[in-house]
Amino acid sequence: MRRDVYQGIADPTRRAIISLIARQAMTPNALAEHFNISRQGVSNHIKILTECELVKQKQQGREIYYTLEVKKLKEIDKWLEQYRTIWENQFNQLDKVLLTLKKQKK
Repeated sequence: MRRDVYQGIADPTRRAIISLIARQAMTPNALAEHFNISRQGVSNHIKILTECELVKQKQQGREIYYTLEVKKLKEIDKWLEQYRTIWENQFNQLDKVLLTLKKQKK
């Protein structure tokens, strides 16, 4: 099943996994230590993140380490940029109104 990045970040546990592996590559067991869910539950979240291409796995000896796929996160950032621009414009307009009101009170 092909998933998109938004399905990957929809769940708070998956967002927490992303935060952890953004700092360093981790094994599934190391990740599982951070959550109050089963090792299998963590594996299911990792599987979804892998299907979304938000994480990739790297074999080192007998261990599998998961790392963040930064290119996919940039897709989210690019999508959010349009809203950032809208909000910045609205805040700038609000600043102008407040400044005008402040000057009128003097």
